[in-house]
Amino acid sequence: MSALIRTILSFGPAFLAIGYTIGTGSVTAMIVAGSAFGMQLLWVLLLSCLFSGVLIYAYGNFTLVTGETALYSFKKHLRFGKPMAILIIIGVSFGQWNSLIGILGISANIIFEMIAMYFPSVIPHKYGVVIAIAVTVISTMYAILLIGRYSLFEKILVIFVSCMGVSFILSLFVVHPLPVEVVRGLIPVIPDVEGGKMMVAAFVGTTMAAATFLSRPLFIQGKGWTIEDRAQQKKDAIVAGGLVFIISGAVMAVAAGALYHDGKTVTNVVDMVSALEPIAGKGALSVFFFGTLAAGLSSVFPCMLIAPLLIEDYRSGRLDTQSKQFRIITGIAALVALTIPVFGFNPVKGQILTQVFNVFVLPLVVLGIILMINNKKLMDKHAAGYLLNFVLGLAFLFSVVISINGILALSGQ
Repeated sequence: MSALIRTILSFGPAFLAIGYTIGTGSVTAMIVAGSAFGMQLLWVLLLSCLFSGVLIYAYGNFTLVTGETALYSFKKHLRFGKPMAILIIIGVSFGQWNSLIGILGISANIIFEMIAMYFPSVIPHKYGVVIAIAVTVISTMYAILLIGRYSLFEKILVIFVSCMGVSFILSLFVVHPLPVEVVRGLIPVIPDVEGGKMMVAAFVGTTMAAATFLSRPLFIQGKGWTIEDRAQQKKDAIVAGGLVFIISGAVMAVAAGALYHDGKTVTNVVDMVSALEPIAGKGALSVFFFGTLAAGLSSVFPCMLIAPLLIEDYRSGRLDTQSKQFRIITGIAALVALTIPVFGFNPVKGQILTQVFNVFVLPLVVLGIILMINNKKLMDKHAAGYLLNFVLGLAFLFSVVISINGILALSGQ
């Protein structure tokens, strides 16, 4: 058991990447897509995870070779690096704080629905109970952040991500789609229905998240890896991309198997309960909800961390979780996170919309690393080869197409 724990912890940055990528935003997007379109968007998930794994590897490899972080190197080495880095900080922080709002809203509602399943007497007091839950969750997370140790963040993320993965894969054994539907889902088609473009943009916004790549160098610093750990960094990137695909695909498959053929779509958190309970029963439903909750809690940490980390990256290229600035900005993020519970917005619709905002800075983030890993002065013999450049070029084109798609989707709302 101790050997297993050591092996899992050796992939620490991978679990932080998964924490950024799979939250209630990702879970919500997968459930809504699975219930509305079956497995038709599996190809989007596959491409996003493939490109994400490659970008995680590229950013990590750049840091191991040069010792520099992303935004600091953009500012230092690119002609238009300063405005580019500032745009990325603003865009990513805005997108992640929007995601944080949705994550806390859904997480608080999920805890409420789990309580209501066994104690129906709380239902008339939903608004007050949801706010109390949200305040308790975000206060606890902020208190842990104040400790400011990377190793602690990593261990907590490992627990949340492990619970999430096990819960969703177990749920897949209870409810699943037909194999032929999975195969058809790998054929690239955008559903020509209302909300189809929005779902594609939300998919990419949550599974190919710019924050995941930008934070990678800082977390590698926190892990203490050097150029001697290049092989481990590569394995870590593969694990991150692979697990995101497996876990997210399992969520979509459960929703498709349980809801799609009956024409049931998810528009609210309670819809997940009423739709899945007759099929899975309270026990299995609790397992699925527990996984969704773990997904939400695993994303609260990274979303609160991102703004101060990117600012420190730009200023000094160092991971600093003890500064006054870090505590103030994460405290503001905690207050912003309470928006949906306080104002009573629909958390599912809010979460889908917030995920779309994440795609708009993605082309800049992909372009930045392409320029950096092809800088022979910095990378020397470790500069990118033809294969890596080809895949990153495809990722850049994909990100541009998805950003345009996201603009069209938002303009139609």
